[in-house]
Amino acid sequence: MKHLLAALAAVASLVHAGHALAQKKYDPGASDTEIKLGQNQPYSGPASAYGSLGRTQVGFFKMLNEQGGVNGRKVTLISLDDGYSPPKTIEVVRRLVESDEVLALFATLGTPTNSAIHRYVNQKKVPHLFVSSGAGKWNDPKNFPYTVGFQPNYVAEGKVFAAHIMATKPNAKIAILYQNDDFGKDYLIGIRQGLGDKASMLVAEASFEVTDPTVDSQVLTLKGSGADVLINAASPKFAAQAIKKAADSGWKVTQYITNVSATIGSVLRPAGLEASTGLITTQFMKDPGDKQWDSDADMVTYKAFMKKYYPEGDVNDQLNLLAYSSANAMTYVLRQAGDNLTRENLMKIATSLKDVRMPGTLPGLLLNTSATNHGPLSTLRMARFDGKQWVGFGEPITGR
Repeated sequence: MKHLLAALAAVASLVHAGHALAQKKYDPGASDTEIKLGQNQPYSGPASAYGSLGRTQVGFFKMLNEQGGVNGRKVTLISLDDGYSPPKTIEVVRRLVESDEVLALFATLGTPTNSAIHRYVNQKKVPHLFVSSGAGKWNDPKNFPYTVGFQPNYVAEGKVFAAHIMATKPNAKIAILYQNDDFGKDYLIGIRQGLGDKASMLVAEASFEVTDPTVDSQVLTLKGSGADVLINAASPKFAAQAIKKAADSGWKVTQYITNVSATIGSVLRPAGLEASTGLITTQFMKDPGDKQWDSDADMVTYKAFMKKYYPEGDVNDQLNLLAYSSANAMTYVLRQAGDNLTRENLMKIATSLKDVRMPGTLPGLLLNTSATNHGPLSTLRMARFDGKQWVGFGEPITGR
């Protein structure tokens, strides 16, 4: 009897231990039925073209929920308009964290807007995941351990531009138009670092504010410098203005445009496809308008998603594919978290990605993070606009 009682006690102990291991763990924003995420988006204001990312992501989680959600839980994405205004961003994010009590922030958009909330969300220890901005500051785990970027950063892209210019036009006279915030200044930093001891090739700089009505005067000033290469480091509205003004003024210039403003629908078409022909950019995502991807399984799935859940969106806009890819990355993290939906566990998963492939990225470009690297993607490929679509060329270049 003593042996039997001891055995039963041991079994009971094991059952209890197993039950303890299986217990669900939740932080604010998570429950048996729901996971709440939050984000700011510029659905209005000077950068409203970027609002398409938020609309894509809202549609994505609607689709996901109709398919059963994540591990049986509905994912609610609270996507609020901040007008691309940092003071408004602070107000919106405080509401998401303190009132709506989201589990994590996902794909918060914009460099100046994210800069305004950067310290706050890290002090609150709220996961700040897959930021929709390529600023280098999102990869600073020592000072901001709760922030993780997604796309290759702007400094790296600036270095790649400089390397390509020096290789193809070693005697170039370079001018740069840049947005007067962290977004634009990162490109200026990257160009200068990339040129190194060839810094004299940069002959003119002109900045603008996102509240400016146009950049026409800045473009004419840069033209007057005698530059034969223009780096267009602007958000979509101003990038389109610069392309059009350069063409209308008769400035025959080799022009490089940032990846985030290389969208055909919201930038090149408004600027004029003829005026945009010959533009050079970088890519890390597949081009939905490129016929080589027509039978690609991920692209077929993406286009079917767009048709059903965001039919008014431009299916060939790479911004929408980028949003779709980052939403998949967020879903991956949530799935891996299982029933341990704590902020600490989300960060543990998001900062230990190992060769994770996301739909939409170019072949061979995989997500990798660690405790010392919060920048999942770091490789780029050059591309040129032929009047109809972007055509990639050359070997992939790491910007790390």
